[in-house]
Amino acid sequence: MLEVKNLSVNYRGVNALINVSFCLASGLLVGVIGPNGAGKSTMIKAMLGLIPTASGIVKFRGQMLKQQRRYCAYVPQRSQIDWDYPATVWTVVMMARTIHTGWFRSTSRQSEEIVADALRRVGMWELRHRQIGELSGGQQQRVFLARALAQEAEMFFFDEPLAGIDKKTEAIIFDIFSQLKAEGKILLVSSHEWGKSLHHYDRLLLLNQKLIAHGFPEDVMTIENIQHAYGQGLKSQLLHEPGEAMYFC
Repeated sequence: MLEVKNLSVNYRGVNALINVSFCLASGLLVGVIGPNGAGKSTMIKAMLGLIPTASGIVKFRGQMLKQQRRYCAYVPQRSQIDWDYPATVWTVVMMARTIHTGWFRSTSRQSEEIVADALRRVGMWELRHRQIGELSGGQQQRVFLARALAQEAEMFFFDEPLAGIDKKTEAIIFDIFSQLKAEGKILLVSSHEWGKSLHHYDRLLLLNQKLIAHGFPEDVMTIENIQHAYGQGLKSQLLHEPGEAMYFC
């Protein structure tokens, strides 16, 4: 069980996140949705202890999560990664194994097999010697998905993994998500985009600084909740777009 209680973040007097609380069980794919600037990335970073918090606690199995970071795999937004860094696909994914072996020890045969398996799962084995900056956006996202797999974590945090990717990569990502769910992992995925992809998620967290609603997608995506999160203008627009209103209740 992952437990978040009264998590708040303040940037120079501005409330970026206000008293967010929820619990997540294992074996669930949970989407964090909300408009740009809603605090989705901030919440993930705060949960992982990557930024200071004003208040709140985050626990996993009854212990503080920041003391159990080795069980967490985090994939940041692609815009936060230096794609000019001279590293191959293989090297990037192998970096995930340092949490198990340390920085100054040679890689083991077991780690090499784990990395190779992760690359094959995401369809990047043939490009393992390619420089990371030479890949397409979807391929880069698959490399970091492989890196998360190679870490052998219990919890996976993905920040906007579907942004700017191709349909093939999207299908691979959701297939891997299904596999991780079956293994009893916890997956938290932030996205400002929604619509037809919502059916993949077991639970949703609708966020705009505060947690507006959480639970089953059909319970979260009501007209009232959407209006609260996105404003009246977006609600009116979507209700006139065929294929989108189906996600409202």
